[in-house]
Amino acid sequence: MIELNTFSISARCNVTGMLGVAVSTAVPAVGGLCPFIKADVGTIATQAWVNPYLGIDGVKLLESGCSAEETLHRLIDADPEREVRQLGIVDAQGRSSAFTGKDCVGWAGHIVGDGYTVQGNMLVGAATIEKMAAAADELRSIELPERLMRVLEAGQSAGGDKRGKQSAALKVYHREAFPWLDIRVDEHPDPVAELRRVFEIASRQLLPFTRGMPSRADPRGALAESVTAMLMLPPEHRPGSSRS
Repeated sequence: MIELNTFSISARCNVTGMLGVAVSTAVPAVGGLCPFIKADVGTIATQAWVNPYLGIDGVKLLESGCSAEETLHRLIDADPEREVRQLGIVDAQGRSSAFTGKDCVGWAGHIVGDGYTVQGNMLVGAATIEKMAAAADELRSIELPERLMRVLEAGQSAGGDKRGKQSAALKVYHREAFPWLDIRVDEHPDPVAELRRVFEIASRQLLPFTRGMPSRADPRGALAESVTAMLMLPPEHRPGSSRS
């Protein structure tokens, strides 16, 4: 069992229905253990003394028709180690629920907002999630990936994990079974800043490709010729490249 002393946001866009998680911590590869998402179902961030099955089983509960709050109660009630867990859940209707066990390492807490939750533990203080919640409210009109990125940056600017920095991740699902965007920084001295750099490149080089990929409704996809031409270029010659 790994302790993810972490700050994160789980959220749904009330315009597009996109669902996502953005997260950072002072443990490597947080993107593989914290975010659990299924399109048109819901999103879960599981952290503190993390139990990935809370994410796996929670998504199944959401898919069965449980609300975010019902899912949270069923997961926590069944967990003998609930007091060292932290969860943030948002369902496909934008209903939100969160839990911080009383034995999570301080500072620890959460804020539940309209269509989102922010949560953190082993933080420098409450300001981390307060700034995240303020950003989540202020930026609700922008597309979810950018909104999540800015909320994570707000948390980092307010202090973040009191041990330091190591990894960060941003994962978003839209209408398909595959991610709309899934980027990670697994080990870096400034992971949120590095995630922003990767995000800017992915926004210019990957998301145009994702938009034209095959879907359940259109197995052929609709990839624009300009996107095909761009991806045929070496990475350093594509839009947004940071390579010299």
